[in-house]
Amino acid sequence: MTPPPHSTPANRSAWSWIPTLYFGQGIPYVVVMTMSVILYKRLGISNTDIALYTSWLNLPWVIKPLWSPIVELLGTKRQWILAMQLLIGAALGCVALTIPGPDFFRITLGVFWLMAFASATHDIAADGFYMLALHKHDQAWFVGVRSTFYRLAMIAGQGLLIMLAGSIETRTGLAPLELKIAAQPGAPALSNLERSAVNLERGGPLRLVAAPAQLTLPPGPASPGEVRALVAQARQANQAAGLTRAPDAAAQSAAAGGPSWWSRTVAQPLESFLRARFGTAPVQRSDAAGRAGVFFVGLTARPEQDVVVNLARDSGDKGMKLLEGERFTFTAANWEQPMIVVVQLDPKNTGASEAVFLASSGNIPLAWSITFWTLAGLFVVFCLYHRFALPKPTADLAGATRPRGPPLAEFFGAFGSFFRKPMVARTLAFLLLYRFAEAQLVKMAALFLLDGREAGGLGLSTSAVGFVYGTVGIVALTIGGLLGGFCAARHGLKFWLPVMAVAINVPNLVYVYLAYATPGSFVVVNACVAVEQFGYGFGFAAYMIFMLYVAQGEQQTAHYAICTGFMALGMMIPGMFTGWLQEIIGYQHFFVWVIIATIPGFIVTALIRPDPEFGKKPAE
Repeated sequence: MTPPPHSTPANRSAWSWIPTLYFGQGIPYVVVMTMSVILYKRLGISNTDIALYTSWLNLPWVIKPLWSPIVELLGTKRQWILAMQLLIGAALGCVALTIPGPDFFRITLGVFWLMAFASATHDIAADGFYMLALHKHDQAWFVGVRSTFYRLAMIAGQGLLIMLAGSIETRTGLAPLELKIAAQPGAPALSNLERSAVNLERGGPLRLVAAPAQLTLPPGPASPGEVRALVAQARQANQAAGLTRAPDAAAQSAAAGGPSWWSRTVAQPLESFLRARFGTAPVQRSDAAGRAGVFFVGLTARPEQDVVVNLARDSGDKGMKLLEGERFTFTAANWEQPMIVVVQLDPKNTGASEAVFLASSGNIPLAWSITFWTLAGLFVVFCLYHRFALPKPTADLAGATRPRGPPLAEFFGAFGSFFRKPMVARTLAFLLLYRFAEAQLVKMAALFLLDGREAGGLGLSTSAVGFVYGTVGIVALTIGGLLGGFCAARHGLKFWLPVMAVAINVPNLVYVYLAYATPGSFVVVNACVAVEQFGYGFGFAAYMIFMLYVAQGEQQTAHYAICTGFMALGMMIPGMFTGWLQEIIGYQHFFVWVIIATIPGFIVTALIRPDPEFGKKPAE
């Protein structure tokens, strides 16, 4: 069925609604898939669990073609857009309410799941509305604008909003505490793990304190076995006091009845192989055999609420390492038990040197609750604004686009006609594998920036991670996205496709550099992220235009929804195992694997044959 002619969008410029519509479309996706990653990381969830469960949240976008015909059958796409924006706002408010609760992980996952379904439905309506309200050339021209504002929403979510949460964390926490460690020839080399022998300051306003005020150790070699034993004893004591939790406690509980067939025959052998060939075991951090010593960190008074403390090197000798104590929690029940922090000197250094480790805390649940309340209010504003700003094209009037045949026949007909398209196998391969490497990188990039240097990350604060993506990243991605759309409109998709495939994949090399060099310069980190974001913005334009190309013809809304479903599947499956893989092989080997994973993207790019004229501006 040929859609009715495009009306002038109620005499309103497309600039008045495309930016806000696609910014609003991107926000719930980035909340569910990216902000949730940082939220759970800050609340102490493991990388493996974060990657697995947040990847499953992709499922509503994968299966949304199953209910996309309903959007065609009932109401107008304009009505669906307004209703889903209001529902998303309500879901964001529910997340804000449940974050401070004791069972926040399960409850917020459930709410995120419902939000994902509402967001996927909003995507169907918004993408269909876009194609009904604009001519084909305008669709190609504005693809750079819509993809840019969609990605701006993602940058705002993992940038500006993360900065907001980080700022609130800092303002609501206790004053930071500096732990100074120095290497000094002739200093004593003994370490005492007895908490009873420590005299921490008590009383007065609630604050963090440490003993000793400065730890001085002699440089030189130490027995690797003694250092590992010291770390093991400190870790066991901290876990017994409830200050930290055993990372494998949940796994042990789940495996109480013995490992499953999958674990015995696939997961465990594969993990053993990867650890043996590429793994970076935590205990290897102490194999360098530098002198090790301990700090005791505690509170001066009983806290009214949990105090989560994160510890990372702030300045000084980069060879000095934190072996135990990256994150711990003081509660009303354990606050009298000081945390045992184990640090180690650089074994290569035989002279005097020093470093400062910074212990910082904050009311993390409150910070994130305020952030999500802000988002909830934003979506109420979006709903009200679009109530007046969205045009009313003739093709979207009630009943104008509804199919004339039986509903079930139209429902299955949409899928049948899609899979009868020419070269559909190559099309599906492109949709699934063009972003195979990016799907893995995007899941771990923020965790890499947040993780401490002792864990292989860069040890940036929440606000610093937000700044990286919320300022430099925005500029780079905006330029890349707009340039991609303009180039495609000038010479067509086929002409630029190979260049865009290179642009979306090759800049991932910057993360290999960051993982191996771990630069201390914040400017260098920003420059690397800018390169990667520019390449992503330019290369992703090809993906968006190709989906428009595939969706041409009858039932283009349903066909475009099918394309985006395969796009989500291509992000979901690779992302599920990234946390598990990274924790086995470490960040350095993981980012090398990401570069290897770009190969399928180049192969499928070479296989597709789009129309050379598609996307070009028509000759006047």
